[in-house]
Amino acid sequence: MSIDVTVRDETTAGDLLQELALQLASERLTVAELIRSRVETEARAHQASRGTTPYQGLVQPVPHEQNLNAARPPTRIDPERQVEVALDAFSRGRVLVLVDDRQVTELGDEVVLRPGSAVTFLRLTPLVGG
Repeated sequence: MSIDVTVRDETTAGDLLQELALQLASERLTVAELIRSRVETEARAHQASRGTTPYQGLVQPVPHEQNLNAARPPTRIDPERQVEVALDAFSRGRVLVLVDDRQVTELGDEVVLRPGSAVTFLRLTPLVGG
């Protein structure tokens, strides 16, 4: 049975950064499948916009990469590469995922979503300095 859910990106202070509607094939899936679905949905939306809006994906280029690419015309987003980067960010603890206010910690963890389930992504920023 398919299910529609809304995922939210929030700061650790609880401020909403963005929301994204996802249509999932099943209400039972692993954290890795949830991340993959989210990233692929973002990539498709970006491709459909033909690069007229900046890419607002789960993982973003670091400021140095953004500056290097600023002069280039919009490019196609590689969904598979973005999925790899997002899964790596989750594995390294740079992205936290909460499902119904419960943190999931492993890519293989299975989650069960219901209508109204809250899926929250928190992007953590590494501290600079000592």
